[in-house]
Amino acid sequence: MATVRQRRVGKGTEAAEDQPSEETNVKPDGKVPSDPTGRKVWNILSVTLGGILAVSLGLLTSVYVATLHENDLWFSNIKEVEREISFRTECGLYYSYYKQMIQAASIQQGLHGLVYDNKTESVRTINILERMNVYQEVFLSILYRILPIQQYLEPVYFYIYTLFGLQAVYVIALYVTSWLLSGTWLSGLLAACWYVTNRMDTTRVEFTIPLRENWALPFFAVQVAAITYLLRAHLQPAQERVTLVVVFIATFLFSLTWQFNQFMMLIQALALFILDCFDMLPTAKVTWLYIIQLSGLLLVCVLQFFNSMILGSLLISFNASVLIARTIQKNLKKGGLLNRLGKLILHVLLVLCLTLLINKFIKKILNLESDEHIFKFLKAKFGFGATRDFDANLYLCEEAFGLLPLNTFSRLSDTLLFYVYVFVLILLTVTAGIVAFRNLSGSNQAQYMEKMEECTITLKPDAAYNLTHTVLFGCLALSTMRMKYLWTSHMCVFASSGLCSTEVWKLILKCIRLHTSQRARLIQYSVPIITLLYISYKFWPGIMEELSELREFYDPDTVELMNWIKSNTPSTAVFAGSMQLLAGVKLCTGRTLTNHPHYEDKNLRERTKQIYQIYAKRSPGDVHRILRSFGTDYVILEDSICYERRHSRGCRLRDLLDRANGHIMDGLGENEPELKPSLYPRFCEEIKKNLPSYTVHFTRVFQNKTFHVYRVAKHK
Repeated sequence: MATVRQRRVGKGTEAAEDQPSEETNVKPDGKVPSDPTGRKVWNILSVTLGGILAVSLGLLTSVYVATLHENDLWFSNIKEVEREISFRTECGLYYSYYKQMIQAASIQQGLHGLVYDNKTESVRTINILERMNVYQEVFLSILYRILPIQQYLEPVYFYIYTLFGLQAVYVIALYVTSWLLSGTWLSGLLAACWYVTNRMDTTRVEFTIPLRENWALPFFAVQVAAITYLLRAHLQPAQERVTLVVVFIATFLFSLTWQFNQFMMLIQALALFILDCFDMLPTAKVTWLYIIQLSGLLLVCVLQFFNSMILGSLLISFNASVLIARTIQKNLKKGGLLNRLGKLILHVLLVLCLTLLINKFIKKILNLESDEHIFKFLKAKFGFGATRDFDANLYLCEEAFGLLPLNTFSRLSDTLLFYVYVFVLILLTVTAGIVAFRNLSGSNQAQYMEKMEECTITLKPDAAYNLTHTVLFGCLALSTMRMKYLWTSHMCVFASSGLCSTEVWKLILKCIRLHTSQRARLIQYSVPIITLLYISYKFWPGIMEELSELREFYDPDTVELMNWIKSNTPSTAVFAGSMQLLAGVKLCTGRTLTNHPHYEDKNLRERTKQIYQIYAKRSPGDVHRILRSFGTDYVILEDSICYERRHSRGCRLRDLLDRANGHIMDGLGENEPELKPSLYPRFCEEIKKNLPSYTVHFTRVFQNKTFHVYRVAKHK
């Protein structure tokens, strides 16, 4: 299988002043010129310097990940087939549509080939633009064709440089969000440094370039930055309108580029709902955000030819339910504590019931079953009954969909990020609890407010949103490791903004009765600078060593397989095999597939389970009948799956198939009582013995150390 081997020989930080305050009466600090003109000039210089630093850090991060990718694979030196093989699993499938559009005779023919595609799933014609989020590949391919860059830049470099360029957008958005929350660009600098030094846990763009999340997360970060700005007080109407437009564009692009957008925005909508219930956000702005989420997702639905999975999403049902419940329940935020709590409980129950009813109704009307595997997976994951369902167990057994490993926290602690994050999280959570209680109780007595002022601060709407955002996405990351990248990047923002916040240090110093404005300002800047110096001292040598380490891509078995397929099989041949491998077959050879890794379709999931019977205990006649029902001409067997050792017993692919088929699993260990011995041996093992019962249906035409290819007989 693929490895990365050692390449053979041959072939200064300055602290910033606060961002301009929104308040009109600001007491001059000793460091800031006291006259209004001098203060204005100082603020302009600070904002300009902070902006230049943000762009510079974004570009440096982009160059950094691009260099790591080149150093790891020697991408500029390897053959085209090796470059394409390096796009593993679903990454290769998505990139194949970019390649298809580039190679089409015209843009119109390329689009027609995507809308009426009969090579991704044999004996079926599907609409790729409806089924998959590949508009970014379409846009890039059109851009490449119309720009005069073909002589200077290969298509693959135009593609990967665009993704690496989006990392610059990502880092700038994180920087700006932290700056907005803290009021100083020093916070943004710290957030960007934490993002880079925790790269293993904040991004995987350099080795999974075409993955949908690498397109989507930069736009999500821009959206969060825009929401943070929108929730600030005293915005002018023009500023508010422009910010809403930015939020809409970022939401739309995020939704367009990732199939899991609806689940991420549902969590975001829950954050808005919770804060609105506790009267911690302006209701009018929250309403606009609900509407933007709905309109952005519905626009994507139209572009994806009314994709039923989007229409049946919980996000649409939830947002519609919240807006309906508001019109039904009046005076929700009036009354005493007990009155408010009663109304709040009733409101939550009403929204929950409406969400379930609307969602059930939509799915019933549309006969929607595309996302049922996700709910089966969630049901099994959280212990609501064991299951032998093949699709649910396929997810449960993947490490990426398991709990977040504990060693993640030790890595994050090495950079001090986790320690600072927990410190800020506890402080702001306590503050949020006090503010929420005060809002619900409706107390506005002067004495009470003065007493509260001594030991707490008012939690601003932008800080409240980011607090709830990080808590909810933290819960998601803890439960599902693959989603940690949504949390860890925001963790950098949240921790840095808290560490550089005047309000946080003012609160701490007031509680221990040591507060002075000079002392608070000194700590506000000195602690982040010391943290930056520590990070630089500890991690700069490692980054330099990482950049100097040269490797190269090495996967001769897969290269040999792809070259053989291109040279020895008809261009119309249909191939069956594992989802991951077939994505590479489509990209490298253009042959027709029986199945592929984009799993959000019920028919495809059923088809994949049937194709995978090549690794189950089935008779050669049964396997031949199944393969021919999908028009299969060749089947590829992989030793790494047939004799899998990566997973423990019960999670190997052959075990999942045995359980789904009601057969006893191989090896020592317990079996469920209802499982029975199979009448047939395992197909992928027995076929290699060349017994007559197998050779009548299958003829071996290629083999190497990893792969075995058999021609499937076309019996009448």
